[in-house]
Amino acid sequence: MEFGLLVAALGIGIVVGLTGMGGGALMTPTLVFFFGVPPVTAVSSDVVASAFMKPAGSWVHIKNGTVNWQLVRLLVYGSVPAAFLGVVAAQFLIDPEALQSFVKHALGVVLVIAALGLAVRAYLRLRERAMVRDGRAAALPVDRPDVVARPVPTIIVGVVGGLMVGLTSVGSGSLIIIALMALYPALKANQLVGTDLVQAVPLVVAAAAAHLMFGDVDWSVTLPVIIGSIPGTYIGAQLSSRISGGLVRRALVFVLTLSGLKMMGLSNVVAFSVVGAEIVLGTLAWAWIRHSLGFSFFTFQDRQADKALQQDKESQ
Repeated sequence: MEFGLLVAALGIGIVVGLTGMGGGALMTPTLVFFFGVPPVTAVSSDVVASAFMKPAGSWVHIKNGTVNWQLVRLLVYGSVPAAFLGVVAAQFLIDPEALQSFVKHALGVVLVIAALGLAVRAYLRLRERAMVRDGRAAALPVDRPDVVARPVPTIIVGVVGGLMVGLTSVGSGSLIIIALMALYPALKANQLVGTDLVQAVPLVVAAAAAHLMFGDVDWSVTLPVIIGSIPGTYIGAQLSSRISGGLVRRALVFVLTLSGLKMMGLSNVVAFSVVGAEIVLGTLAWAWIRHSLGFSFFTFQDRQADKALQQDKESQ
């Protein structure tokens, strides 16, 4: 059993548990480019491994109450049959590789745009806070409004996401989490991750069953991925359900960008270099934006100032 594959699976499992996405988008390219696994085998082995990996992270979110069960149910209505049929259809398509290439490139563009959208939304939210602080806007609501389910578009999202997973092994996290952000902007970051992880369980189980029937599963690859990814997903889910929504959103931006660039066909060196620059330069740029709006450079400085102020009030 290859130790490097175990370590890679552990790391990707943490990403999946933390952000709800990145499994297929990161694991399949990793198997192909770093470990020389044939693409068809990589897709099949990754989907089967995901059927074991996703429940580990889902349980943490279920226990912590960060799952919207109504949305999970609607997504599953569409995704489960679509995922199974997607695997079956891939076996009979005239040129399945051309379809997979088109879908992956298109999804890659969408992922990068989604990462940009998350960054813009964070800036707008920070600017709103500055306006409230300066008395130029009404106070922001403490509690977000209850999410009202939209059955038809949610089921359609499930169908499209299920087909994507069946055809390419990608989509259970990346595509569906983007759609959930668009349809339900009131969802908190940890609710977004929890809902997406839980709905992905029956989806990937259906796809895995089809791959076991029609695919090319290599258990010498699948077993190390399962063994490494299960504890990784559990650790990531624990972090996601406990840390601040801001940190989860930052992680989402980085994973969305990396997944998108990989699916657009960029090399590992280019993709990781871009994300590395995004982490460093993005952090510095965000600190400057916070400072220009009258906040401390970093969030933890605000928390320390608030804590000190609270202690002063208690001592008086």
